[in-house]
Amino acid sequence: MLKRMVQVFFVVIGGALGFIFMSELISSLNVQLPAWLVSDYIGGGVGALLFFILSLWLADPIVHALSVVEEAIIKAPITNVLFGTVGLMFGLIVAFLIGLPLGEIQIPVISQVVPIFMTIILGYYGFRIGSQKRDEIVALASGLGRGVNKDRKKGDGQLGIHEDGSEQSSVPLKIFDTSVIIDGRISDVCRTRFLEGTIVIPKFVLDELQHIADSSDALKRNRGRRGLDILNQIQKESSIEVKIEDIDFDDVDAVDSKLVKLAQKTNGVVVTNDFNLNKVCDLQGVGVLNINDLANAVKPVVLPGEEMSVKVIKDGKEEGQGVGYLDDGTMIVIEDGRGYIGSQLEVIVTSVLQTSAGRMIFAKPKLLEKAL
Repeated sequence: MLKRMVQVFFVVIGGALGFIFMSELISSLNVQLPAWLVSDYIGGGVGALLFFILSLWLADPIVHALSVVEEAIIKAPITNVLFGTVGLMFGLIVAFLIGLPLGEIQIPVISQVVPIFMTIILGYYGFRIGSQKRDEIVALASGLGRGVNKDRKKGDGQLGIHEDGSEQSSVPLKIFDTSVIIDGRISDVCRTRFLEGTIVIPKFVLDELQHIADSSDALKRNRGRRGLDILNQIQKESSIEVKIEDIDFDDVDAVDSKLVKLAQKTNGVVVTNDFNLNKVCDLQGVGVLNINDLANAVKPVVLPGEEMSVKVIKDGKEEGQGVGYLDDGTMIVIEDGRGYIGSQLEVIVTSVLQTSAGRMIFAKPKLLEKAL
């Protein structure tokens, strides 16, 4: 279909050129032809035929080039296309305004060629700037809007501060990675309203989640489907706004790198439970919220000498040790607790060890303490 359209375009252009210039061309060649052959309509027909023959060689390369452009536009995010179009319009307007005085100068060649050159260059740069700087344009527009609102509040006697005297501040976006969605605990965190602002799920994270859900490996497939269920649950039950952003970075392959780049462009915060991504964000100055850090922070504080009841689950690494767990998953190593495996035991805390893997509690049976 596109090839036919290109050929029709060639035929129309050839017919128009033949209709306008064929008689002048024959006159300039001083060729004596019958009057009916010098007719404008005959010239239009000849021009259309010549350009149709020309289109047989040129149509395929032109169609291929148009297909490449079409595919690039389809793959590009709609925000890129929209802001690029706006930038293109501004570039063409600036080129037109610059071309007006050049057209009045009447300098040979320059007054005709320079406006065309300026139109192409400024149109191209307008599209590039509009599509690549869309986030900064949106941020600038938002900043201007906030400034207007703040000025309006000042005019009304409100100085843009809260009632308690603190300044109003914008809450950064919370950008979720794949691991924190699959983990599932983030759903409870959202439900308890400890997160503020807007939750952003980039399209490339959603694509990775869907890819995991479609995996041939049963374990990965179940984890991916669980992640999709958790995300759906957050959207329905959480009071926080959740946005699926159709954004991608074609020059970056790794999802973690895309998350860091997105956070840098939007001044957002990455929410994860991935230790390596946490370190990368710290190195690049990107804000990060680690669910594991939150879980460790809210674990109950246990001091040496405190008593607690725990069920001994298994034996420990050292001889005679038993191991139990608190409700939050904290491991308790019980001295001389191997003989109580499967039983509920009253213990006394002897020491607490904080490691990178979490908190570990050492204790001994209360019965032994009484015996001593």
